[in-house]
Amino acid sequence: MVKIKTAKQMERHLKGLANHYRIDILLLIAKRNGITLEDIIEALGANEKTIGEHTRRLCQAGLLNKKYRGKFVEHTLSPYGKTFAHFLQSFQKTLQYP
Repeated sequence: MVKIKTAKQMERHLKGLANHYRIDILLLIAKRNGITLEDIIEALGANEKTIGEHTRRLCQAGLLNKKYRGKFVEHTLSPYGKTFAHFLQSFQKTLQYP
């Protein structure tokens, strides 16, 4: 059985993605499942507090999962995160028409 999401539920996911850092984070995790916060910071060359806040918001939006491994936190995509990552990857490759 397929459950249809309400507009309010979809808004939560879309707002969670509405930032260039969050898009970069989602696409990076799609390539490197289980990546730590430190590795995300290094890969994106951004401030630790900035990336920490954006990963927190992605988790709140239901797009990211965090798993604590000692002092490190591994990040993986939720099922909805995988759907959005797939959409973003295909959207990146959209043909330009004159």
